[in-house]
Amino acid sequence: MLASGRGSTLQAILDAAADPESFGGQVVAAGTDVKGCAAMERAEARGVPTFAVELRDFADRAVWNEVLADTIASFQPDLVVLAGFMRILAPDVVRQFRIINTHPALLPAFPGAHAVRDALAAGAERTGVTVHWVDEGVDTGPVIAQLEVPVVEDDDEASLTARIQAAEKPFYVKAIHQLCQEIT
Repeated sequence: MLASGRGSTLQAILDAAADPESFGGQVVAAGTDVKGCAAMERAEARGVPTFAVELRDFADRAVWNEVLADTIASFQPDLVVLAGFMRILAPDVVRQFRIINTHPALLPAFPGAHAVRDALAAGAERTGVTVHWVDEGVDTGPVIAQLEVPVVEDDDEASLTARIQAAEKPFYVKAIHQLCQEIT
């Protein structure tokens, strides 16, 4: 798993993966681009190996992507799960692994880092969660599953984000479980 922040999505996945037989897989490592982030503390508390590959430690983004890919590959993952990882991966990295992501909108609507704000600004009546394969674009990969979350009249960015995140975690865990079943 790759994460950059607080790690609440990563935690939901770790909780589900605590029983590998019912989950269908195991978390072999957790990585970040932000040394010391809470997500890695959560993984370490569960005994999951962690690593940090910070962009600022490299002369350019190409070298960072290469080192990140080599580090991921060293764990031999069947699936790479983005859990709040806030960097765009290079095409070479994306082609090397099966990578999934979750996004707080019903793609293709509202791609990018400000999906909730964009949905509200557009006056959307519904938005939601998309689990998708990561490809070379930004939130353009094939959709695996979607879950609708309605926009209510008094929603602001914080309230809508909270409702989407509450729906997102169990939905993402279920999608990962299904993919693990298919892989094995």
